[in-house]
Amino acid sequence: MLSTDILHPVFVQVALTFYLQFWMGRERLGALARGEVKTPDIALGERAWPTRSTQIANAFHNQLELPILFYLLAAFALVTNQVDTPLILLAWVFVGLRLWHAWIHTTHNTVRHRFSVFLAGTMVLLVMWIYFAFSILTASL
Repeated sequence: MLSTDILHPVFVQVALTFYLQFWMGRERLGALARGEVKTPDIALGERAWPTRSTQIANAFHNQLELPILFYLLAAFALVTNQVDTPLILLAWVFVGLRLWHAWIHTTHNTVRHRFSVFLAGTMVLLVMWIYFAFSILTASL
């Protein structure tokens, strides 16, 4: 295992974020081209976008929230040389849950299901932070 192995799930999370951003852009440009929305209607907000466009945009914006703590943890783990197999496995579980969350968000969008997966991802990330903090705090003992 290399310490840079923590970057593999990071790369997948980044790819998911860019994928959703480009998909959102394509949907929004399509909505404008089809006349479903007019530029003045969306110039100061997002309320006028069609449902499908908003659904994808919400999935994209969600990738800019909780995953920031994941990116930060991966960077800290790298620079402090605290990357190990449990942390990498947890990182993959977190990213898997983010993929599942994005899939729910962009398909049936059932809030109960989406929230359950979001909560699971949050708990995995919390465990990662606790594990990392414990590793740092006990490394000097």
